[in-house]
Amino acid sequence: MKTIHVVCAVIRKDDKIFATQRGYGKFKDGWEFPGGKIEPGETPQQALKREIQEELATEIEVGDEIMQIEYDYPDFHLSMKCFWCQVISGHLSLLEAEDARWLSKDTIESVDWLPADSELVEKIRESI
Repeated sequence: MKTIHVVCAVIRKDDKIFATQRGYGKFKDGWEFPGGKIEPGETPQQALKREIQEELATEIEVGDEIMQIEYDYPDFHLSMKCFWCQVISGHLSLLEAEDARWLSKDTIESVDWLPADSELVEKIRESI
């Protein structure tokens, strides 16, 4: 099974986190933390900064790693490094996502998370 290495940003502002709704592909309409594939020669942190700039036109500061998720989808294995992040500049413009929300501890379960991202939700709930 093919392994895809990706990174995701858990962008935090006060007691809320930023989630996006996928606007394309097989998992369209599912909710996830923004991010994407790690390109050859990139560190996970470099990939995350690039992906957030491309997807949200926003510069972020990448903080501590929260966890690494290993998840088997039917067609591929996902290896996802998840990091706490903060906005440095920009306005989180949705260039690829269909929708976005700032979610609190009480509303984090109000969206339909993609399976791999749902593993991260409980860990985040404990921290916000």
